[in-house]
Amino acid sequence: MIKKIERYPAMADRQLQPRYTGIPTFFRLPYAEVLEDIDIGLIGVPFDGGVTHRTGTRHGPREMRNQSSLIRKHNPASGISPFELVRCADLGDAWVEKPYELEGAHQEIGAFFQDVCAAGIMPLSIGGDHSISLPILRAVAKDGPVGMVHIDAHCDTGDDYLGSRFHHGAPFRRAVEEGLLDPKRVIQIGIRGSLNVPDMWDFSYDTGMRVVEIEEFTDKGWAWAAEEARRIVGDGPTYFSFDIDSLDPSQAPGTGTPEMGGITVREAQRLIRALAGVDFVGGDLVEVSPPWDIGGLTTMSGVTILFEMLCVLAQAKDARQA
Repeated sequence: MIKKIERYPAMADRQLQPRYTGIPTFFRLPYAEVLEDIDIGLIGVPFDGGVTHRTGTRHGPREMRNQSSLIRKHNPASGISPFELVRCADLGDAWVEKPYELEGAHQEIGAFFQDVCAAGIMPLSIGGDHSISLPILRAVAKDGPVGMVHIDAHCDTGDDYLGSRFHHGAPFRRAVEEGLLDPKRVIQIGIRGSLNVPDMWDFSYDTGMRVVEIEEFTDKGWAWAAEEARRIVGDGPTYFSFDIDSLDPSQAPGTGTPEMGGITVREAQRLIRALAGVDFVGGDLVEVSPPWDIGGLTTMSGVTILFEMLCVLAQAKDARQA
């Protein structure tokens, strides 16, 4: 039964209704199954078949939808109102029919995003483990390699692990090999943590990616990191990938591979806002694992970052359509 609004006509807008009401969608947006009249589609990818340690990120999109009801419509810090700037919708989940076969699962995810991109919709995806970035990039970068702003504790440019080359620690190595990423237009920010071998992330350095380890980030600050990112990616099309484990575990404990000594939510917010004007063509936020969370802290940090990402992606989409 449809609720009749009698006293507050403005509440016909679902995003203005009490935040504890309604069926959860990302940011209380309309749910769409038809790819028409949409500029940015928010998409859940509930898949963690590429995880190498702690599982649970398949539950990330559902919890992120629920927590995203806490986010309002306007960003006072950046002045961006993304839902007024472009047409946004929740496109549901790119769920996988055969999740136990990793490469086949990636093909299923990729097919979903090919349809989204063919409709002219910019995808902003919510994982799920970081292996999902590879099939998404196969759709986003089908016409040629893109640059990338990558905020993470890990470079994710590893290779074979226990018989697989497509796990969540290797998507960007595979993306470079497949011609989806231009490594000289890739910056990786927040890298830290112990390694099994000293040369674990050599692929990033050897191919020309700009790796900003946490010590350099801490010493020089978020504003410098934003300027460095803008210098590296330039004016070309750019993908945005944010791993929640880039944040310090005190603010995001619910993730599969936490690393102490990370970025704060406030630093991440200011860094992302300073990327306004970059020609983003899509993005993802990954590795939120609710079973490992404490009091919804990680999902709250996640939706806060997701909103900042949406703001700069909306600005980029609007500029492309001008």
